[in-house]
Amino acid sequence: MAMKFLERPGKPELAYFLTPAAESGKFLPAIVFLGGYRSDMSGTKATWLESQCRARGQTYVRFDYRGHGSSGGKFEDGVISQWMEDAIAVLDMLTADPVILVGSSMGGWISLLIAQRRAERIAGIVGIAAAADYTREIKKNLTTDQQNEMSEKGSVALPNDYSDKPYIVTKNLIEDAELLCLLDRDNHIRAPIRLVHGMKDADVPWQNSFRIKNAVIGGDVSVVLIERGDHRLSTPENLEIIDAQIRALSGLAE
Repeated sequence: MAMKFLERPGKPELAYFLTPAAESGKFLPAIVFLGGYRSDMSGTKATWLESQCRARGQTYVRFDYRGHGSSGGKFEDGVISQWMEDAIAVLDMLTADPVILVGSSMGGWISLLIAQRRAERIAGIVGIAAAADYTREIKKNLTTDQQNEMSEKGSVALPNDYSDKPYIVTKNLIEDAELLCLLDRDNHIRAPIRLVHGMKDADVPWQNSFRIKNAVIGGDVSVVLIERGDHRLSTPENLEIIDAQIRALSGLAE
């Protein structure tokens, strides 16, 4: 299966892999995987879930936002609204109804935003350590020196526990994200939502999933806590739990 590129006039091209439905899975919802902040589609969760979908004949799409992985654009130029726009383009141009969004970390936040903009298309959401409103935590934890650096330079470099390269957080990112924060308002999302979260998550506290649950009005939302799970949730046991949520939302009996 070859990597392809979604071309859009005047916007960065988006790299993606599409696994089309087989006869055995042609009536199952399509699965679209949305990665996290500065992650790419080659990660363990994205590729393992692809193999599971392929085995049952289920349509599966993984992609890179602009400025991530193999897609065009510079990471530092990206903001939440643009990455949401990228995900909606993938949804609209590469999939047919219905669709289940599987969002990891920042991708969980973006999934919730999409479900309010494409409500008629979304059959379910699986959030993996969903990081709704995470930019507010970044802003809150900036030191005075870091705040000054961001004001003067437009960005600040923050330590990255997963790479030698620091996170570059821009003032534009923080300001853009503020308009898309969810946890301080009511959100009407009719699609069922399953929030899988590790209780050893050092990046996004598991309590955040309950904040999401409480911010969704009138919806079917449940939280699945993994006692020893960390932020990545990439162990075989963790991956099986995530896929179990996908199968259940797809209408597949155990």
